[in-house]
Amino acid sequence: MLMYPHIDPIALKLGPLAIHWYGLTYLAAFGLFMLLGTLRLRHQPYASMTGAQAWSRRDVEDILFLGVLGVVVGGRLGYCLFYKPGYYLSHPLEIFYIWQGGMSFHGGLLGVILSMLWFARSRHRPWLQVADFVAPCVPTGLAAGRIGNFINGELWGRFADPSLPWAMVFPQSGSMQPRHPSQIYQFLMEGLLLFVLLWLYARRERRQGEVAAAFLVGYGCFRFIAEYFREPDAFLGLLSLGMSMGQWLCLPMIAGGVALWVWAQRHSPAPQARHSG
Repeated sequence: MLMYPHIDPIALKLGPLAIHWYGLTYLAAFGLFMLLGTLRLRHQPYASMTGAQAWSRRDVEDILFLGVLGVVVGGRLGYCLFYKPGYYLSHPLEIFYIWQGGMSFHGGLLGVILSMLWFARSRHRPWLQVADFVAPCVPTGLAAGRIGNFINGELWGRFADPSLPWAMVFPQSGSMQPRHPSQIYQFLMEGLLLFVLLWLYARRERRQGEVAAAFLVGYGCFRFIAEYFREPDAFLGLLSLGMSMGQWLCLPMIAGGVALWVWAQRHSPAPQARHSG
């Protein structure tokens, strides 16, 4: 049985300036997106596009900027609407108190979708083409965020059998009983594993919409599984059918991914074979 190592959330302090590990994980996420987005430019069909439809590093930078706005605004609004609507309706100004915590992945996803719609419209590109480009570059950022959760000692797991070799005690949870380190589970499943599967899948040109659909189904399924090990929010607990809010929010995500996949199979033309030479 392991003990949470009590990592100092402040990585570096320079006088009054404190640099937190959580902030550094965000910077790592942004840097990884730029790196992977630049590599993604070499994948088909993006590598073969020319003229006004050609993709460039500037596009990756603009997508990152818009994506950050979507994550912050959507993530915060999603948390307020999905998890504590009554409270924030009574205290609307606290919606802007993002330093107090409270972000929702599913809200952030909706924010990113809207930002990608804006990008696609402004560049006169099909939205699904943009979504397919972005999808494989996202999981490493999610992985970085879960490392930040672990460093902060937050979002701990449910109680675990003490005989489990990696069961961990999180004293900040208010209990000295061993728990699942669910942040690490999510890091491995929603982050690393999803990235490897999506990146390998996207290296070969697919029907438009298939890569985005694979992300929605893949993340939705991995998050749904991980929620069985993660302690539900204390103010919500478990909802209908013994499922958490996170699991309920994953269901429309998975359904949307399946629907998009079916649509792509029926309406999106098959990619043409490309020969080098």
